[in-house]
Amino acid sequence: MAFNDPSAVRVYRINRDFTPGEEVQQPSPIDAGIYAHQVRTTPDNRLAILVTRSNPATATKAGDPGALKVFDYRNGLLTKEVSIAPNGGKDFGPRHLDYHPFKPWMYVSIETQNKMFTYLIEDGRINSEIAFREETWAEPNNIRARQAAGTVHVHPNGRFLYGANRALATVEFQGKQVFKGGENSIVVFAMDQSTGEPTPIQRIETQMIHPRTFHIDPSGHILVAEHNLPVNVRNGDAITTVPAGLSVFPIGDDGMLTFARKYNVDVGNKTMWWMDIVPL
Repeated sequence: MAFNDPSAVRVYRINRDFTPGEEVQQPSPIDAGIYAHQVRTTPDNRLAILVTRSNPATATKAGDPGALKVFDYRNGLLTKEVSIAPNGGKDFGPRHLDYHPFKPWMYVSIETQNKMFTYLIEDGRINSEIAFREETWAEPNNIRARQAAGTVHVHPNGRFLYGANRALATVEFQGKQVFKGGENSIVVFAMDQSTGEPTPIQRIETQMIHPRTFHIDPSGHILVAEHNLPVNVRNGDAITTVPAGLSVFPIGDDGMLTFARKYNVDVGNKTMWWMDIVPL
């Protein structure tokens, strides 16, 4: 489990009834970086990678360094920590990663720079050199508000890669905070099956605000994007509210998405943080 503030990673045994069990005591202190956001083991179960997002710069504070913290993993023990942090982690804000189901390729969304990085897994290790860099959003030169790359998932067939583009910033209008503008979309990449290089083939609006996460059903036929809270939107001189909810997209044989429908979710004063799809 990854913990963001203070940044930490912990390992728990799983009981026979599938509840979390006792914590596995680690053999040495762990450098968990700044603002850990996700931890994943590699498909061969030999490495565990902690994604430490860092914190972006503000008007009064410089940004923190981000990193991928890579550990040898065996029987719940995290050892031989190695930090992957280009340029010392400056302007490197990784948020999520996913692996190709068949090939030794790892894809990392870089939240603060709106990029998708590809890393190669070679001889059981992560090559720290970035193999490929791609933009996630459609208009990188049209900055209307803070953009943040989000969740990343590889399609079960290994031919396509999907990432979330999120915008949520607001500005005051008629005494209320309204959406300032930006891209809320899913970007679709086709993946070169010999090199792992992703090439963007589609960016489709989610029809709601701030797709914090999304998931692909195990059959690979449907993608569902989750939007975590309601947002006021200006329409001329009128203000309407776009609720929290789910957007549903069938996935074509070519990997492309088609918007089907959305489900509004009344979250009240709460936040819908996460969603997943599991097989029956």
